[in-house]
Amino acid sequence: MVSPATPRRVTVRDIAAHTGVSIATVSRVLNEQTNVAPRTRDLVRRAAAELGAQTDTTGRAAVRQGAVFVRCPYVLTDYFGLIVSSIAETLELHGRTLILNAGEAAQQAAVLPTLPTRAGIGGAIVILPPEPSEQLVALRGRGFPFVVVDPRTAMPRDIAAVSAAHFAGARSLTAHLTRLGHRRIGVIAGPDNWLASEARLAGHASALAEAGVLPSPELVRATEPTTRHGYQAANALLDLPQRPTALIGFNDKAAVGALTAAAQRGLRVPEDLSVAGFDDIDLAQATSPMLTTVRQPLAEMGRMAVSLLIRLLDGHQVDALHVELATELVVRGSTGPAPVR
Repeated sequence: MVSPATPRRVTVRDIAAHTGVSIATVSRVLNEQTNVAPRTRDLVRRAAAELGAQTDTTGRAAVRQGAVFVRCPYVLTDYFGLIVSSIAETLELHGRTLILNAGEAAQQAAVLPTLPTRAGIGGAIVILPPEPSEQLVALRGRGFPFVVVDPRTAMPRDIAAVSAAHFAGARSLTAHLTRLGHRRIGVIAGPDNWLASEARLAGHASALAEAGVLPSPELVRATEPTTRHGYQAANALLDLPQRPTALIGFNDKAAVGALTAAAQRGLRVPEDLSVAGFDDIDLAQATSPMLTTVRQPLAEMGRMAVSLLIRLLDGHQVDALHVELATELVVRGSTGPAPVR
């Protein structure tokens, strides 16, 4: 005797196609949001019943219910603020409530292990999580849906993650400098244990190799990506007996610190020293000269994270769990030909 096939799970997309309303509207109905017309609400509920969607005691389809917990344990300035804002706007389009956990004080809270048992939370988006990867693996093992944005360490294949193309971005920036004749390029790198730091240094080394230059450890300073630390690292690099002709900051803030260090030494940018950053936040256009940098698609990273999470919450199959978004080299006035010595 042949066993009957297990019925295919009805998804939000199926209900939207059946009713002709948007996926976001269907999601609002299934999440008991109030901003839906009564006639549309009835239409969606009837469609869920007709399609044979599994329901709970309230008659709602068996999508993953609840708010989305967004953890960003940092000050929401330009970089993190852009990501969180895009997440909030995109969740609103999908009718999902956002619960925000932010600020540096939140780094000390043991949040991740508690998420699966918190009432009213359906999934989470975690941004540059400071927690050890073991906690993320344990959370995934409990079947709790979440997406990591800008992971600090390499993520296992079964954990959804969104990041920028750090290797390619750094490679394009260093290649820009080598085309200008620079061969001795100082790098203000991020912390050693960050995935982005490792990828960018690899991209930097790749561009140097193409130009026939071997990377020099003395030209790399790993530090926190702040203006103050960038200033200190730049001073250390500029104090070398043979100073670099160009400096690359891990981010735009570190590059601004390098600009300050150069100005205090009477070095002209870019005539005596080229300086470049990474991210292309508003600060990059507030300097004089304006910064050459690598643009990260910060808002798109937030939107993509929501897109992945909604698919997980709705029970869709997701084949590409690791998404890497392209970066763009933005050339401005802070880089120029290498000085003749």
